[in-house]
Amino acid sequence: MRHPVSRLRTRALAVGLALAAATLAPTGSAGAASSYEWAALGDSYTAGVFVGDPLPALGDASRDGCDRTSGAYPGLVEQELAEFPPGKPVNLTNVSCGNATIDDIAKTRQTPISPVQPPADGWSAVDTQIKRANVGDQTDVITIGVGGNSLPFGGMLLTCLEQGTTGQSCRDHYTDPPEGVESIADKLARVQDEYIEMLAHVHQAAPNAKVITVGYPAVLPDNAADCNRLALTELGPITHSDINWLRDDVLKQLNNTIKQVTDFFGDRYVDVYASSVGHDACQPAAAKWVEGVCGDAADYWPASVPGTLLNCTPLNKRATLVHPNAAGHANTANHVERAIRIALLDS
Repeated sequence: MRHPVSRLRTRALAVGLALAAATLAPTGSAGAASSYEWAALGDSYTAGVFVGDPLPALGDASRDGCDRTSGAYPGLVEQELAEFPPGKPVNLTNVSCGNATIDDIAKTRQTPISPVQPPADGWSAVDTQIKRANVGDQTDVITIGVGGNSLPFGGMLLTCLEQGTTGQSCRDHYTDPPEGVESIADKLARVQDEYIEMLAHVHQAAPNAKVITVGYPAVLPDNAADCNRLALTELGPITHSDINWLRDDVLKQLNNTIKQVTDFFGDRYVDVYASSVGHDACQPAAAKWVEGVCGDAADYWPASVPGTLLNCTPLNKRATLVHPNAAGHANTANHVERAIRIALLDS
């Protein structure tokens, strides 16, 4: 079996050669602009979904179904950079979008699936995030938090919930899958390839930008016994052995993949996992930085998931599906702010 680093280099070389002419073509200097330009790209862990007020506001004609919110980490970092500018002002363009995949960053158009006041005919497809953010020679820094939906982690979590209710193993389902189901090894290999191609396109589009990737927090406990299998405010009926597998063989491996590709490109990786250990979905409400399957969210956020049996209404909770809460976004903001300041200092 080929060593993963060797495979990474081979894939990166192939993508690099394909894009070399465009990437290495002479470009204009970013120049001595009066402000820094920052583009925030990513999925629901960047957008915020249910944390804070919807952006744009409910009822605004410009709503796009991406579920960006005022409490998400890009807005928190923007506030800190405005109060203590790194030499000059920083302009944020946040085009993160719930349910975004790696390919939606630079390759494909995404059709948002927000459950919050969708139009009668559904949400319109939106352009790639690098196009929506208008990244280019003038872009100074780009943050990217994406990857989970490309597995997809959320879909796997729902499968583990279903398997847990019948005493079956979700680990077995993905390590020795039935016909037509992608194994976890194949999922991670595909994610690696997609991430390489995505970063190559980002650098091609914004040759002067410092690129910062953001990993995922510790949504699962170090000790699965912390989880009460009767509690949907935690991880519900997912078995403890499957929780351990999801943590070690899925989430940690996803973060490792993102970091490895980021390092190969010479970009900066932000680790939010280490600092969030002990603040997972199975901790008491005051300690958790990630809501459980059902959790606390604003009233505009739904309590059920269409097409599933999940309904958090009896608990007086919302369908938060293991996403960061305000404390989780505050932690990510601290790390991303530091990374941006370092990147701009080096520019």
